[in-house]
Amino acid sequence: MNKRQTEYKREIRKKISGRFIDTRVQKLGDWRGDMLSRIRVLMKQIDPKIIEEVKWIKPSNPLGTATWSQNGLICTWEAYKNHVRMTFAKGASLDDSSHIFNSGLEGNVMRAIVFHEEDKINERVLKNLISSAIALNTAALKKKPSKK
Repeated sequence: MNKRQTEYKREIRKKISGRFIDTRVQKLGDWRGDMLSRIRVLMKQIDPKIIEEVKWIKPSNPLGTATWSQNGLICTWEAYKNHVRMTFAKGASLDDSSHIFNSGLEGNVMRAIVFHEEDKINERVLKNLISSAIALNTAALKKKPSKK
């Protein structure tokens, strides 16, 4: 597949995923959908090139899992009955001096932020964390030997 075909497929995936996430926001219809909407806005403010996709669609999760990536997976977003979870793929490697991570702290790779209805998003801290995740992915990509 050439670069043009790859770009075309990526654009189609983005459009389809955007609609899936819009549907999820509407179906939730409560604070969880509002939280997802705010996270989406933050992601695009940080970098408009961030890829928003829905992955892992299955019968038990027909709307799939919202994901954001830039040179690799940044994080996922999942809604549960009483909370939402933002899981950072390489969270254990990120500086968390603000202690925003509150779940998965024992893991060696991932870390998560669990939000409840009454929680507020600290946008400055979250934006810094997402920017750090992008920088980590970009640095890892540059270290990979190129295929020739």
